[in-house]
Amino acid sequence: MRRTLKICMMILLLPALTANARQKLPLKLLITTPLPGFTGDLDHFGLDLNGNRLFLAAEEQKTVEVFNLQTGERIHSIEGFGHPLVMAYLPESNRLIVTDGGENAVQLVDCKDYKIIGTIKLGPGVDHAALNPVNKYYYVESGGSSGAPTHVLSIIDTQSFKHVGDVAGLPGSGNEGMIVDRAGKKLYVNLTGSDEVGVIDLTTNRLVARWPLPQAHQAHAIALDEPHHRLFTATRQPARFIVFNIDSGSVVASLPSVAVNSDMSFDVSRKRIYVTGSEAASVFEQRDADHYRHIAEVPTAYRAKTSIFVPQLNRLYVALSGKGKPDAKLALQIYEVH
Repeated sequence: MRRTLKICMMILLLPALTANARQKLPLKLLITTPLPGFTGDLDHFGLDLNGNRLFLAAEEQKTVEVFNLQTGERIHSIEGFGHPLVMAYLPESNRLIVTDGGENAVQLVDCKDYKIIGTIKLGPGVDHAALNPVNKYYYVESGGSSGAPTHVLSIIDTQSFKHVGDVAGLPGSGNEGMIVDRAGKKLYVNLTGSDEVGVIDLTTNRLVARWPLPQAHQAHAIALDEPHHRLFTATRQPARFIVFNIDSGSVVASLPSVAVNSDMSFDVSRKRIYVTGSEAASVFEQRDADHYRHIAEVPTAYRAKTSIFVPQLNRLYVALSGKGKPDAKLALQIYEVH
């Protein structure tokens, strides 16, 4: 009798326990904006915080989509691209700079009337990019073809919109995620062709360090924790979250992570790292500079690998893609971080 009563009590409590477990997830879905008729991958975001706008590359549609940052409403489609990929918003001029793999070029968009107003042609393999926050130079992956032993980063002065130089001789035919430190002195890049993280001195435009990945391949997402002198990266084969000491280049932590990851954000106030990939977002907690803990796998959707964290709004924005799945439902999702 007691056993039967205990089972009944557990059955009655199960919905409450399940609801409580959901409440404890660090990310709560607030808004979903469906993108009917969209196919393929949604690549990367651009942010205009003061203008309340979020930009997103839609590869197969050959557009950059514009959303209301607060409501998630889609408000415009910027046309004229061959294959938009990575972008950065320039608040000083109200312009958007976009890498275009279809045209092997960098495109400049006037965000007042959403028109392309300038194009700089580069070499083959235009894809990833990073903006220097100090001198406003934009470093663009280019000049690499399939199987090539090396590639370059083309340097674009966003203020004059001119190609002003190159970082040459990077190993492999291309790279993935890149990030520049706040002082504008160093650029860190995932060198996928050699399974390394590269460090580029931006005063000399030379590769000055190469840190091998620890038994892992295809590093994509990247982020920096400068106060603790740490760099975060995430690989796909196998799917790992890896932490480097940027003073020594040594690995201090490595944990399993979500697969097909592409973007990563460091939540400084909560000491968390969000890694987005297919079907989930992996959330890690930084206990100290050398110790990390996996705290959640938040369900998302197929190829939900593109994301951006906006700390001022306490939100994580995630794009649901559809490459390789004809019936995938593409959308923008907005999560509240708590």
